[in-house]
Amino acid sequence: MDAQVPTQEVLAAVTRRAVLGAATATALLPAAAAARGSAPAGGVAALIEWDHFKTRFLTRDGRVVDNINGHVSHSEGQGFAMLLAVRFDDQETFRRLLNWTRGNLSRPTDSLYAWCFRPGEPGGRPGDRNNATDGDLMIAWALTEAAEKWSQPGLRLLAAATARDILARMTVQAGERTYLLPGSEGFLDHTAVTTNPSYYIYPAFQALRAVAPSPVWAQLEATGLRLARTARFGRFGLIADWVAVARNGSGLPGLAPRHPARFSYDACRVPLYMVWGGFGAEPMVEAAAKFWHDPSFRQMPAWTDLRTGVTSSYAADPGIAAIARLAAIGSGQRQVSRGPEAAIRPEAYYASVLRLLVRAATADTQGSLIIASR
Repeated sequence: MDAQVPTQEVLAAVTRRAVLGAATATALLPAAAAARGSAPAGGVAALIEWDHFKTRFLTRDGRVVDNINGHVSHSEGQGFAMLLAVRFDDQETFRRLLNWTRGNLSRPTDSLYAWCFRPGEPGGRPGDRNNATDGDLMIAWALTEAAEKWSQPGLRLLAAATARDILARMTVQAGERTYLLPGSEGFLDHTAVTTNPSYYIYPAFQALRAVAPSPVWAQLEATGLRLARTARFGRFGLIADWVAVARNGSGLPGLAPRHPARFSYDACRVPLYMVWGGFGAEPMVEAAAKFWHDPSFRQMPAWTDLRTGVTSSYAADPGIAAIARLAAIGSGQRQVSRGPEAAIRPEAYYASVLRLLVRAATADTQGSLIIASR
């Protein structure tokens, strides 16, 4: 059973850095029904997919359920859904997502969020309080957009508090570059930084400059682009899910030794975020598109081992297929389709949310995709 937290209690529990805004935050979002706006991209098909996502993967109290992974919930899933709720102008869903996230994933010592909630945990709170920085970025980005869209200054305070803690706690210097730590524990030792290229969410960096101005956002963007150019392996020249970087900055990034050497379910988001952030002409986007659309494969692979070249024995799911199409368009290998697109209702949480994120990215970039073609 999910932990039940009264709305007033959650909304009043403003972070320590935003305590002066508590009076505003107690009324962050009214419980009125959402005013349905236009979809991010795809019209009626997008609305159908959003409604499917909410019906299939969202509980009544605002928990996003990963149905293929033991029905756990992740901070990234909460953040993905919060951003999509803003894009669909679905204020009521956003309110439920925010309340559950702050009531169940908030950490006692900062404004970041526990990375994983497992149903049935003692006290209804995650036993593992480590964070996942991509989840923190998505939540802060969603709060930033919601604050502007619905004129809620309390949400901006929450976004700023999380953004500042990302900058202060989740970045590390290695040589001349600033890297993003995937979490507060387990990714840093005396010799190397382990980083996840899919956590470099370029449109989030760009949005968070408005609520927590800092030159570090541009440094993280530059580091992410360097990883996308240099941390490429295998015959297709693909980026790995996990990358290790020497702390003294010597040499190029390498495959992280304690993780599978794959371009897989993490790294598939790298071309999505690159196109979304305006970097569709980068070679990494083109490489990913060529891999996914290679005619020698009988089916689009879900992943490949970057050491052996082995690919998955099963096909990529509809979410990865949507990213593959976006990458092909963003890198200029295909033209933008102007025709109507049918709705797809994936039975897995991750495939469903990836398709919706691609729709949001398409809405933000479609006007410039052809310009980025080469």
